Amino acid sequence: MEKILLSVAVRTLVAGTPLLLGTLGEILAERSGVLNLGVEGMMAIGAVSGYLAALGSGSPWLGLAVALAAGMAISVIHAFVSVTLKANQVVSGLALTMLGLGAASLLGKPFIGRPLPVKLEAVRIPVLADIPYLGPVLFSRDAVFYISVLLGLVFAFLLARTRWGIEVRSVGENPAAADAAGVSVSGRRYLCTLAGGALAGLAGGYLSLVYSNSWMEGMTGGRGWIVIALTIFALWRPGRAFLGAYLFGVIFVLQYLLQPLGIPPNLLGMMPYLATLAVLVAGGLRADHRQLAAPTALGEPFSK
Repeated sequence: MEKILLSVAVRTLVAGTPLLLGTLGEILAERSGVLNLGVEGMMAIGAVSGYLAALGSGSPWLGLAVALAAGMAISVIHAFVSVTLKANQVVSGLALTMLGLGAASLLGKPFIGRPLPVKLEAVRIPVLADIPYLGPVLFSRDAVFYISVLLGLVFAFLLARTRWGIEVRSVGENPAAADAAGVSVSGRRYLCTLAGGALAGLAGGYLSLVYSNSWMEGMTGGRGWIVIALTIFALWRPGRAFLGAYLFGVIFVLQYLLQPLGIPPNLLGMMPYLATLAVLVAGGLRADHRQLAAPTALGEPFSK
């Protein structure tokens, strides 16, 4: 039983890491006032580009770098359409989702089921890894897990405690006032949108390079949409993103643990999305709806 629980904990962290990366990126973009519904497509592009780069080079680190760059590259389109052209952000995001999924399917089709010959090895932190129970779970993980945790802590500090964070939040709440104070609204929105796309691409790369170590059709499995729901669940706060990401990580792991009990696979496959609906409904039933308020200027283009 002890081994089973440790295994579940480890797999939960692995399943939750791409959700955490994607959620952090979406929080950053939405805090600046840009609604990015293209996360699913950006993750798909990151997954296939990272896989192909690692397959061709033999380096998982190069694969992760390419995945990050690919997510950022496609997010440039969303930033240009949303910030510069001031077009509808919902339409732009949905278009990028379809573009990303279609391109990933086309590029990855010849490589379906082909495992990578390389793997991102776990990084064992001396002394801490020897702590009973916690050591093997928390301190013997892959480097991307540590990076995701560090990014969550850094983003929480930056948004809440620094001048830059105040400027990003002001751009998302009252861009006219931020502009009057000398803050570049377009600059902040571009930066946050590109950073969000980069993290979505990295999340996709993690799926193909670490989570499955191969490429398969529909690899993202709706995780981009779950990221958007988790952003609301986190109340646009990086600290709460940890809870949501690892909670859904457990749900993804439970799909496989419950299969031997004879539960229909289709029902198990619905679990993450039923949980997403439950999270949104529970949030809507909160007594204090002010805490659920999105950034005031979210999705609204700004013109001087």
